[in-house]
Amino acid sequence: MSKLQKHFESNGQGHVFTFFDEITDSEQKHLLKQASDIDLEELSELVSSLVQNTGSKNETIADSLEPAEFTPRPESEGGNPSLWIEAREKGESALRAGRVAAFTVAGGQGTRLGYDGPKGTFGVTPVLKKSLFQVFAEKILASSLIFGRPVPWYILTSIINHDETVAFFAENNFFGLPEDKVHFFSQGLMPAVDANGKILMADKGQIALSPDGHGGALRALVRSGAIRQMEADGIDTISYFQVDNPLVRCIDPAFIGFHLMNNSELSSKMVPKAYPEEKVGVFCQANGQALVVEYSDLPERLAQERDENGEIRFRAGSIAIHIFDRNFVDRLGSGRDESAKLPFHLANKKVSFIDESGTIHEPDEPNAYKFEMFVFDALPFAANPVIIETDRADDFSPVKNASGIDSAETSAADQLRQFTRWAKEAGIGIETDETGLPSVTFEVSPLFGDTPGRFISAWEALEHKPELTDGLVLV
Repeated sequence: MSKLQKHFESNGQGHVFTFFDEITDSEQKHLLKQASDIDLEELSELVSSLVQNTGSKNETIADSLEPAEFTPRPESEGGNPSLWIEAREKGESALRAGRVAAFTVAGGQGTRLGYDGPKGTFGVTPVLKKSLFQVFAEKILASSLIFGRPVPWYILTSIINHDETVAFFAENNFFGLPEDKVHFFSQGLMPAVDANGKILMADKGQIALSPDGHGGALRALVRSGAIRQMEADGIDTISYFQVDNPLVRCIDPAFIGFHLMNNSELSSKMVPKAYPEEKVGVFCQANGQALVVEYSDLPERLAQERDENGEIRFRAGSIAIHIFDRNFVDRLGSGRDESAKLPFHLANKKVSFIDESGTIHEPDEPNAYKFEMFVFDALPFAANPVIIETDRADDFSPVKNASGIDSAETSAADQLRQFTRWAKEAGIGIETDETGLPSVTFEVSPLFGDTPGRFISAWEALEHKPELTDGLVLV
């Protein structure tokens, strides 16, 4: 028996190797690698504190919650246009100095979209159906060209889509980005356990593992060596966004500027909630600390509250767009600081498994517990957190569902509305319905224009201006 097997045996998880002598040499190596990556001490603590803790959650925090403070957009009530100009100039200076990297969490598959493949390879634009990855790549490339310095792009994959994601970029010549500036690495995995805390086996040589959540992205940045690469390249500012939002401004100079002007370790964007029940987390303050409260955890009485202007009082919706200070990620992701560790959350799920006789079980009800971290849980640990308001119409239209709200159809329509607003600002006559949707379907590449101002400049520079017709693509 190996030292690792003895370690599992002494920690009550020896059943992981029940069929070790029956599986092939390659399967043995794979199982040993999976097992060696599991921190049994951490797992034991999680089982004790989350799975076997029958005590009720502490709900007293609700009584201390206050709406988070945020910087309103320049055109919003209380907005300060000159401050936004200052922030944009500060961010542009950082981009010209090569201090900024993009970071995308892209470990998921397109299953909920009815699509077989990494979600980032799913087509989302109105005409060409460019993939999410191509949309982001063109935005990052546009920023690199505008500010004269390449913006490195770090992409977090998972064990289920890493190879396919890397191959997709290679097949598409990295969408014009320098290959050495695009970095791929996989997020960490956590074992699923049963109600007794026993690790579940997916097969005789396969532990039932699942990704450790988007909060695990911070650990992955450190464990993969990405943080050290950033440090060597002079990167100190990390622009974080998730793979499902094609409207996101991947590189936003004003957002970067606010982050740097305030010496913030973690900055975030918010949009005002569309309605009290909208399923987004809410930026709050409690006992002097900023935090995000999940929509499911915010008491209904608070979610429904209105202020003196009739607006939703807890309205600062979290849309998973952040900027991290590199040293802050290093501190949290390395685990060196015991006082600043992201908590794990528990999810009760259905997980296929084999029993000690080798029989496979496909449960009809949740039978397992998975552990995952949320990236917004970093907020209370951050010095000088910054929250700025952004326009939903220009920054947030996720592709999450096969149909209905937050689907490919609604997101493509929102992209088209954005292109139409830019066209109107450039003086182009175009008919729209009451929602701003035009009568023709066209598309604008970020390399033509990625903001209203750059679109107008590019349009005015055209010697022969095309008519906006169905299928037109401005590149």
